[in-house]
Amino acid sequence: MTSTEPSLDGSAYQQYLYAYPHKTSYRALRPRPRLADVWRAEARDALFLYLHVPFCEMRCGFCNLFTRANAPAEQVTAYLRQVRRQAGRVAEALGADAGFARAAFGGGTPTYLTADELTALFAVATETLGARLPGVPLSVETSPATATPDRLAVLAAHGTTRVSIGVQSFLDVEARAAGRPQRRAEVEAALAAIRDARIPTLNIDLIYGIDGQTADTWRQSLDAALAWRPEELFLYPLYVRPLTGLGRRAHARADWDAQRLALYRQAVETLGAAGYRQESMRQFRRADAPAVDGPGYCCQDDGMVGLGCGARSYTTALHYSFDYAVSVTQVRAVLDDYLGRQADDFAYAEFGFRLDDAEQRRRWLLTSLLRADGVDADAYRARFGRLPVDDFPQLGRLVERGWATDGGLRLTAAGLARSDAVGPWLTSAEVRHAMTGYALR
Repeated sequence: MTSTEPSLDGSAYQQYLYAYPHKTSYRALRPRPRLADVWRAEARDALFLYLHVPFCEMRCGFCNLFTRANAPAEQVTAYLRQVRRQAGRVAEALGADAGFARAAFGGGTPTYLTADELTALFAVATETLGARLPGVPLSVETSPATATPDRLAVLAAHGTTRVSIGVQSFLDVEARAAGRPQRRAEVEAALAAIRDARIPTLNIDLIYGIDGQTADTWRQSLDAALAWRPEELFLYPLYVRPLTGLGRRAHARADWDAQRLALYRQAVETLGAAGYRQESMRQFRRADAPAVDGPGYCCQDDGMVGLGCGARSYTTALHYSFDYAVSVTQVRAVLDDYLGRQADDFAYAEFGFRLDDAEQRRRWLLTSLLRADGVDADAYRARFGRLPVDDFPQLGRLVERGWATDGGLRLTAAGLARSDAVGPWLTSAEVRHAMTGYALR
């Protein structure tokens, strides 16, 4: 983290703001609030369930997620047992009227689990927590090594509507350069297995900005992905973060920003020509792909219920989770702490950030602005009683730069390209202060 205030004139790649506020702004909650109290005043009829599996077959060089590689089988068994205990306490706190409109299993790599273990994971969601699966859109993350037919059959049988596979690059040499040793044949076999499972939406993750990557090799990966006609593609600029494999051997590259921007623009043009609609800086969806059906869910307004030691939960005024770590030793320490807890511990929130009215407004703005559709001013006013430009007059600076239109409520193509600068720039001073005070472990 940097202690300097983010600037629109700085790097286009400052921070991926996938949630607001960032987990490094969370602190220990003292006294710990009871989940029953946290959720009492919340609407609970259209929740998002996120179930976190903190295991992978390997730790990629760019990864700063909360995950452990090659966990012993007995730890996986203990984790599933503990998630069920947690789900029981969470279900008690939510009450019988709770309903889920969306669900996702992430990590880590959920398909690190065996087919039988995945079946047990679904049982936690349906039997213990009461999620209606199948029946709502459900996304599950996988990897080339673990997208096997037996596992995918379990996902399909339980109504999975989307599988997201982290390929990163179709070129073996680039995958190795990103700290992800894999072979093209393994990737292609996994993609074939996903298509054979007939799960409606396939998403392929790719990374640009890898050492040695060129416009030609990037085009090769894009073409290889497009050959599978995925319903979605997520394209991620490479970040070299502290305590990751690449972070330990990173070197300065003055032209890295220019390279990533050029590869990004190449991808936007290539995917647009192939019939993909840009939804955000990272997300592209095939224009003729079937719409996602299911109960309504609004990420700005509806809550998220997280299960597992790396999951976060959202209510209107409190975002909470367990402790956060990146380094191998600290991840294992947090995981061991989770596995050793008594069931009653799961009736409380541990670490979190309390959002006052100003932070709630800012979160609404950011979760909308960084999408291609931009901010719905009428919805914002219905929720907060004011227009977004009244609360955030600085949006005019984005218009002046040509990065936004509609009074700053919708990013232009140039603005979307700089989402990872716009997000940090709009982050509040209070959240930035908390983030810079976090000792990354």
